[in-house]
Amino acid sequence: MGSSRSPSTDRAAPGLCLVVAGPTASGKSRLAVDAAEAFGGVVINADSLQVYRELRILTARPTPADEARVPHRLFGVLSAAERCSAGRWRELALAEINAAWSEKRLPIIVGGTGLYLEALLKGLAPIPDISPEATRAAEARLTELGGETFKAELVARDPSTSRIRPSDRQRLVRAAAVLDATGRPLSEWQAKGRGEAAGARFATILLAPPREQLASAIEGRFTGMVAQGALDEVRAFRSLGLDAGLPAAKALGLRELGGHLDGTASLDEACRQATAASRRYAKRQMTWFRHRLTDPAVFSAQYSESLTEQIFSFIRRFLLTEPK
Repeated sequence: MGSSRSPSTDRAAPGLCLVVAGPTASGKSRLAVDAAEAFGGVVINADSLQVYRELRILTARPTPADEARVPHRLFGVLSAAERCSAGRWRELALAEINAAWSEKRLPIIVGGTGLYLEALLKGLAPIPDISPEATRAAEARLTELGGETFKAELVARDPSTSRIRPSDRQRLVRAAAVLDATGRPLSEWQAKGRGEAAGARFATILLAPPREQLASAIEGRFTGMVAQGALDEVRAFRSLGLDAGLPAAKALGLRELGGHLDGTASLDEACRQATAASRRYAKRQMTWFRHRLTDPAVFSAQYSESLTEQIFSFIRRFLLTEPK
């Protein structure tokens, strides 16, 4: 699609890796599939919620038709009862990258989870393994105190956590568990430096649609999710009785549609709430990308076929450029 070249003429040498980043509903998944088809690639997930299998619709995982077009990896590979950290995902992703190279395919990392992308591109700080018991204890205290009080208590012990939002349960628990288990703040461990990065040569594409265009895409996509059966998916997920503190339970739209199922909101109101939450999340993603991604090729539009040749030209130049 968008390129007349045969995939075999564009296959990457081992060591090359493409990253496709962007906020939710920017079209990055479609771009990744088109690029994988054109350049003999493998699409590797870097979305912290698409790793879970139970919420295919609500997390906008690739469709079976897309998965049939090109190989996909790390989509729906974990149970929602599990926790996937940036470190665990990085290990899984590096294994898939090496497998792609062994098959003479181009690894195409696609996602909007900044911590995952940073873990791959820059490595991870050498933080000791934290026991499940320490994590569960921090979760229990957060549940007991609530976000505001828990954060205030944490900030008193580790002022560097002041920028964490009270609603960001995962980061609060992580910071508290590291502090409790090691006696040292997470920021202190991070200041010690990072481990080795992936050892690949990366090129990064960032899709950055205008806010109005992205808002329209978010609304349209969520309407489509409801039409595809998102309510049934939410109902089935809730029936599992999983801990509300698990990462999968933070999927956008899950709480809002759950409110509709409980009778506390109309479907229209639940959809409005969910799309508003998605817009806020997209804004946070773009802030992260602007400040933390290193030298991405930025395309200020939602992905469409009109951008294909321009983006593919960038990819071809990357594949043909000798390392410095």
